[in-house]
Amino acid sequence: MNKKTIPKTKKKPSRSKLVKKLDNIFSQYIRLREADNTGFVECFTCGKRSHWKRGMQAGHFQSRRHYATRWDERNVQNQCVGCNMFKGGEQFLFAKALDNKYHEGLSDELYVTAQTTVKFSNLDIELLITKYQYIVKGLVK
Repeated sequence: MNKKTIPKTKKKPSRSKLVKKLDNIFSQYIRLREADNTGFVECFTCGKRSHWKRGMQAGHFQSRRHYATRWDERNVQNQCVGCNMFKGGEQFLFAKALDNKYHEGLSDELYVTAQTTVKFSNLDIELLITKYQYIVKGLVK
């Protein structure tokens, strides 16, 4: 008796795995985008310098729980572990620095945007993953 083998279809990754993958590659992008040619970046809120791979994080002005701003490149900046984790993100300093870097009132705009409901499809997330993988590949020195 011959059993026919049915080829297994590739299981699609769960939504939570896709979000985690996007968070990871987006974090790499944020930490790399302002790195100098030696890989060092400056904390957005205190100015401390560290290598993008060690001691720096992708700090969010508006919390990651808000999907409307979770992957907004203006909302996420390099932060040292001290500012991002132990000092609660230094939100006041973060807001002032955002307005200074981009334009006056951006921190208010991001606050309002964060309160809106945005739904990302799995395809949207996969496309963002592909976009940031491509960009990171070009930035890695």
